[in-house]
Amino acid sequence: MARFIQIAVQDQAAIRDELAAGLSAQSAVIAPKHFYDLLGSKLFDAICELPEYYPTRTEAGIFKGWRDEIAEAAGSGRVLVDLGAGNCEKAASLFGVLQPSCYVPVDISTSFLKQAVGRLQLQFPSTAMLGVGIDFSSTLELPAEVPPGPRLFFYPGSSIGNFTPQEAVAFLSRVRRACSGNGSLLIGVDLLKESTVLRAAYDDALGVTACFNLNVLNNVNRLLDADFHVNDWQHRALFNEGQGRIEMHLEAKDNLIVRWNGGLRRFDRGERIHTENSYKYSREAFVALLHEAGFSSVQCWTDPREWFMVCHARAG
Repeated sequence: MARFIQIAVQDQAAIRDELAAGLSAQSAVIAPKHFYDLLGSKLFDAICELPEYYPTRTEAGIFKGWRDEIAEAAGSGRVLVDLGAGNCEKAASLFGVLQPSCYVPVDISTSFLKQAVGRLQLQFPSTAMLGVGIDFSSTLELPAEVPPGPRLFFYPGSSIGNFTPQEAVAFLSRVRRACSGNGSLLIGVDLLKESTVLRAAYDDALGVTACFNLNVLNNVNRLLDADFHVNDWQHRALFNEGQGRIEMHLEAKDNLIVRWNGGLRRFDRGERIHTENSYKYSREAFVALLHEAGFSSVQCWTDPREWFMVCHARAG
C-alpha cells in the first residue's frame, strides 16, 4: 500500500499574511500555488484535455516518440521524484521504461495527491510509492523515509515557467542539490511561439481556464476569510512580449470593496489581480538556465513544430 507523508503542516497564519500582503500591494497579486485546492486541481486536469491547451499532448508526444533515448539518458531503477505530481499520469506513462525503484510524488494539494497515489498503486502494486505533501517551491527537504540511491527529479508540464528566470535558477539549484550523488533532472519547458497560439491556450473557448483562474478567489475566501464574489470578476490572459511570458489576471467588473479578517481593499473597475506568469523560452535560453543552476550534460528533445521541449540534465 502506498504511504503518504505530510512534511509540515502549513502555517495558516503565514498563508494569511502572505495573501493579505499580496492583495494590499500596489499591484495586487495572488500566488499561483493557491490555484490548487481540490477543485482547482480537477479543473487543471480538465484544461489539459482542451484542444487549445497544446502543452500536455505535445509533451506526451515527445515522451512517446523519444522514450528510448530519454530512458537511456535518465537510466532505470532510480528513485523517481515527481514534482507537482497532480494526477501522477505523466510519470506513470514512463514507468515501463524508467522502472523506478521507488516513486515519490510530491504536491502541495495533499487531498488530491492521496487519491491519485492510491489509484496508481493499484496499477503498479510492485512499485514502492511514498507520497509527500509539501510546498516544494520553497523547500526540497525530502523525508528520511525516501530510500537511498540516485534520484531522478521529474518536473514536466512547463511549470518551471511560473517562476521568473531568476527564481527558476534558484529553484533549479535547489533541485540539483537535492539530486544526491549522481542524480539528474527530467524537465518539460514551453517554447516561444506565435502569440495567438499562446493566448488561446490560456483563454479557451469553453472558459475552463477562466473557471480555474476564478476559483482561486474561492480558495482565498477560505484561507483568508475574505468576501470575494466570483461574479464580480473576469478572467484575462495576455502575452507580454517584452517579458516573454503569458500573464493571467482577474479583472474587476465594477468598483468594489473586498474585505478580509483584518483588512480591506477598494478595487476600481478594470483593476486587476495578477495570478500567474508562464514564461516561454528559446532552446538556447533554457539550456543556459540549466547550466547556470549547476546542471551539465544537457540533452533535449522537441516535437516537429518545436512548440515544446523535454530536457535531461545531470547534477554532477
